[in-house]
Amino acid sequence: MPGADFVDAYRLTVAAVGLSASDAAKRALDHPPAWIRQLLGLRNALVAPFGLKPGPGDDDPRERIGFFPVESTSPSRIVLGFDDSHLDFRLVVDVAEAGAHTDVTATTLIRRHNLFGRVYLAAILPFHKVIVPALLRRVAESR
Repeated sequence: MPGADFVDAYRLTVAAVGLSASDAAKRALDHPPAWIRQLLGLRNALVAPFGLKPGPGDDDPRERIGFFPVESTSPSRIVLGFDDSHLDFRLVVDVAEAGAHTDVTATTLIRRHNLFGRVYLAAILPFHKVIVPALLRRVAESR
């Protein structure tokens, strides 16, 4: 994402071969644990008065994984995300076979548009650093 001003990545090695990026993203995002769903519900309630979207609208025709629209996909990479008034968000899931294992990397890219985007990112970053690795671990746990 050109102009991204925040990037982080987490990697996990999975004892599997033939895992596509789309399958890895589905394992991580389709059925998040209750505690993550509760945090997202709290986030949505807190940001609603500021006019932020809880996610893409129902009128968005793109395929979704979890609640993230698919921007682009290939067997080894899937890009999910959406744009909002305060920031643009992308989650990139890459897979790379390494012998009898597959490395799965989740990269987050954010382009902040304004002061509210900076404040928002600062507020959610501690949660992000716990949630993304927890979701990534689900790729190894799911079969």
